[in-house]
Amino acid sequence: MRLHRIVLSGLFASLFFGASLHGKVMPTEFDAGRNRLIAYMLSHQLPAQHFSHKPLDTQISKAAYDLYLKQLDPRKQFLLAEDIRQLDALSDKIGEEIGQGRILLPDAGMSLLNRRAAEVDKLADQLLDAGFDPDRVDYLQTDPEKMTSPANEDELRDRWRRSLKLEVIDTYLEEIEKENKALQDKKQPAVSVENAQVDPKVWAAAIDKVRKKTHRYIERLRKTDQQEHYNRYFDAIARAYDPHTSYMAPSSKEDFDIHMSGSLEGIGALLREDDGHIKVVNIIPGSPAEAQGQLQAEDVIMAVSEKDGEPVDISAMSIRDAVSHIRGPKGSEVRLTVSRSDGTRLVIPITRDVVKLEDTYVKSAVLKDKKGQKIGYVRIPSFYRDFSDSKKAEESRNVTDDTRSELGKLKKEGVTGLILDLRGNGGGSLSDAVDVSGLFLPGGPVVQVKNAEGKILMLDDEDKNVVYDGPMLVLINQFAASASEILAAALQDYGRALIVGGAHTHGKGTVQALMDMNRNLPLLHLKKYDDLGALKVTIQKFYRINGSSTQYKGVVPDVTLPSMLDYLETGEQYLDYSLPWDQVKSVSYSSWKGPHMDVEEAKLKSSAYLASNEKFKKIETESLLAKERKDKSLVPVYLAGVLKDRKELERAKKETEAAGVLGEEDEEPTSGKKEKKTLEQELATDPYTDLALFLMDSSAAVAENSVGKK
Repeated sequence: MRLHRIVLSGLFASLFFGASLHGKVMPTEFDAGRNRLIAYMLSHQLPAQHFSHKPLDTQISKAAYDLYLKQLDPRKQFLLAEDIRQLDALSDKIGEEIGQGRILLPDAGMSLLNRRAAEVDKLADQLLDAGFDPDRVDYLQTDPEKMTSPANEDELRDRWRRSLKLEVIDTYLEEIEKENKALQDKKQPAVSVENAQVDPKVWAAAIDKVRKKTHRYIERLRKTDQQEHYNRYFDAIARAYDPHTSYMAPSSKEDFDIHMSGSLEGIGALLREDDGHIKVVNIIPGSPAEAQGQLQAEDVIMAVSEKDGEPVDISAMSIRDAVSHIRGPKGSEVRLTVSRSDGTRLVIPITRDVVKLEDTYVKSAVLKDKKGQKIGYVRIPSFYRDFSDSKKAEESRNVTDDTRSELGKLKKEGVTGLILDLRGNGGGSLSDAVDVSGLFLPGGPVVQVKNAEGKILMLDDEDKNVVYDGPMLVLINQFAASASEILAAALQDYGRALIVGGAHTHGKGTVQALMDMNRNLPLLHLKKYDDLGALKVTIQKFYRINGSSTQYKGVVPDVTLPSMLDYLETGEQYLDYSLPWDQVKSVSYSSWKGPHMDVEEAKLKSSAYLASNEKFKKIETESLLAKERKDKSLVPVYLAGVLKDRKELERAKKETEAAGVLGEEDEEPTSGKKEKKTLEQELATDPYTDLALFLMDSSAAVAENSVGKK
């Protein structure tokens, strides 16, 4: 079955789906009439077009208000409790107001924020002028969820005192590190920061740096124009329906096109605004970021600098401004200061380049188990398909044909089993998710798609030929989403493959459509206003053939493995206002009768393997420690305490590397580039592939070798 586009009531729905994307937004001059029209259209289009058909009532209004407030003052460092009480009066009337074309909240929020930001600008100078005692024991709560807005100006002052003091200590230690690197280059002894007096000259320089950085940050905040405040307000209303529904201000859709084509001159990471932070959604296969190896999904980018340049704080920037700092010419180096959920902060150098298309395609390798039997390995980075007309048919690539080709190569090698790797696969073409499933199945239903009217469309594998019919194991993790979840779920439901990996996949079981708001203008307003933007809205939901939704829960593996990233709260179940898991009727299908791996046997054998394997024991230990660090959000704000925390993080990193858990990609790079490893070299140090080979080696099903039908 081939699906390219769906047209429904003027909606263009792309069958590529994955993490939320935000395009580059072109500045739009403020026009009150235009914004009233956008508000009115949202009030009608969201309830009508969204999968849930929820009315824009008090419940949605309060959800929208919550999301609006989170992005207005995400760290609770400007607005006082009395300011929040003023805004609270508007919290349950959003739906009613925008239906009448009235907009009050963004103007009220902007006014309060700008007033408090001006006060904090002066307050910061007072605090920095007074200086800080680096040895005075202080602590700072860094988790906004555990904080309330400051009760009064004294509490606001104290919060900023602790925050600025921590910035000064961090900056001071960074300056000492630079100085020590210079001394090391000259083969001179390093300066110790432990049990030594603070260098007053370096301390003063650190205060000066923090002063400039703080003023730039507040100035940027105050320069956020009125239209941007309105855009964020509209987006909050849309996201109250679910995390993948959003208002998109006038945009070139550049990032959407980049994600589809796999061509980007920059670092190759998809970003999103998340409660005032710039967060990494996904690393594009074949990108400079993937090649460098350190940047991860869920990393928060705090600052950006050119090589040897001064870091620019991007924490209060819009996504378009942040991206303008991160992108740059091919061959230049950008340095990202990132913060991780476990408290780790690191500077990641990446040499900008174009995405290497070859690395975005399906790859295969022949591995050997302990018995010397050949086991095939296939990695699918994404479900790609080039829908553009710019290439001839014979030049375009798609994941189905490439997977078929790689399976053909493995069959010629006489493999007795297959490992299919979907880890980190964020999705792609729905039609290819169905077609790739069909390479391993003899026809039949693959996935159910339910629309907003409750109608269910069954997508089938219509090709009864099976390209590979031997035993299979599928590797997944929490970053496998959408199309990869459809494939993994189908193979699991049929009993076709053993699913192995983290506790669950991402859990994105929805399809979004992009509605051009200019196409739905009443004739009276046609061409009267500038571009109104677009509404990305959830219109469909996926269900497995057993009736369960892939939404929210994702795919739960047959064999669960520990991961270094278990501490991350990532996936649909952790997103605000995500659609719930539910069920529809199961459909009729026949279980796989060919060679397969026994689930209960695999659980027992993997349990014994994990208990005796040093790498996995280390992974489990370090993941628990990372969770403890993440949960410990009250951080020390004194020199000895900061040093102690840094030493603990460094110790954990070294121990993990020594155990061979992270591999070479997580070692500190000397530059933004590193030597490219072959697929076989990567797999040789991958503990998850080792376990997959062990299960293949010990499975009775492998002995029933069947090389597949042509």
